[in-house]
Amino acid sequence: MKNRQHYKFWLTAALLFLWQCSPYDDSSQESGQDMPFSAALVEEDANNTDTIADPGAERTPQRQIDTSRENAITMAVEKASSSVVSIMVTSQVQSPRFSRDEFLRHFFGDQVQRENTQMGSGFIISDDGLVVTNQHVVGNNPSEIMISTMQGSTYKAELIGSDELTDIALLKIQSDEPFLFIEFSDSDNVRVGEWAIALGNPFGLFEDGQPTVTVGVVSARNRDFRPDPSNPRVYMDMIQTDASINRGNSGGPLLNSEGEVIGINTFIFTGGTGSGFVGLGFAIPSNRIDRIISQLLSSGSVVLDYNPGMEFTGMTEQLVYRYRLPYVQGLLVTSVNKDGPAFECGIMPGDIILKIGDERVVSEMHAWALLREYDEGQQMKIELLRDNNRYETEMILRQKISASAE
Repeated sequence: MKNRQHYKFWLTAALLFLWQCSPYDDSSQESGQDMPFSAALVEEDANNTDTIADPGAERTPQRQIDTSRENAITMAVEKASSSVVSIMVTSQVQSPRFSRDEFLRHFFGDQVQRENTQMGSGFIISDDGLVVTNQHVVGNNPSEIMISTMQGSTYKAELIGSDELTDIALLKIQSDEPFLFIEFSDSDNVRVGEWAIALGNPFGLFEDGQPTVTVGVVSARNRDFRPDPSNPRVYMDMIQTDASINRGNSGGPLLNSEGEVIGINTFIFTGGTGSGFVGLGFAIPSNRIDRIISQLLSSGSVVLDYNPGMEFTGMTEQLVYRYRLPYVQGLLVTSVNKDGPAFECGIMPGDIILKIGDERVVSEMHAWALLREYDEGQQMKIELLRDNNRYETEMILRQKISASAE
């Protein structure tokens, strides 16, 4: 019994000591001292807080969400699409009348003239209705050219001039009303990896008034395609893009993200697969277009602004066997004018030109394309073969000295 009373005494004393030292008193709350964590206290504070808005009050979002779908591509398309046109060309072609019956061909003729219609794309480059497209879109002798705009209007157009070598043609809409037009960008400033936007009329789908838009990037620059002997066109310094270019897109503009023309959509490369577009499209750069159409506008054709003072022809097997020439690719110089730049730099008849500048010459058409890269007053490096020895010379490009000027 005595031990039990002793135990109760010490237990009571311990409780009194803990009560004196306990932080859970009203004074700590009133003095603003920190309280220990308690879920009940948190819940109570949550019920009394002023930071939670009234559910009935208007809620203000903490950040604004931009719901606009406008971007650089949509702005570029909106800027340029009104100047894209659809081109329908009608031409007369000769086709066999009776392909198998020789008797009928003898009495009724072998050929019959038929109308051929093809469609392509183009774009307006001036307010008076000048239109740029590919030469292969309009052909050599179009009988009628009709142009349809995005606004639904249709006009006749005339061919101002075309250049088969560079595959560029210039048309003029026969109308006095002003037109919206696109501006050229400096294609020398095109950057690999930047946006490339192709506009055009693939497969004749332009009837709804809206050009088709495909988007990719500039995949590469300065792509050259060596000429095919059966194809008179030479493509140099082409812009490569993975923006889809399909049949009918030829002649349409390739834009940058600012809605400016960096090239003309011209052809695709399938690698012999025959499976259509495989991500390799090519456009003629805008700086080349600008140079060509300036000459087409002034004279209707493209000529050199200097006279090289020589005549040449492409190397062929017949020439090699007849004159016992070396079997090499190049140009055989057939004549040299004594008053011209070629004579002054030492070129003679019988020489074989191997290179113009740093480019190996592979055909006569290729040579003319290379010569167009130079202007009067410039120097052109030429590598030639004479008596199986290679020589280098530099030609100073100028006009031929006329007899009256001496």
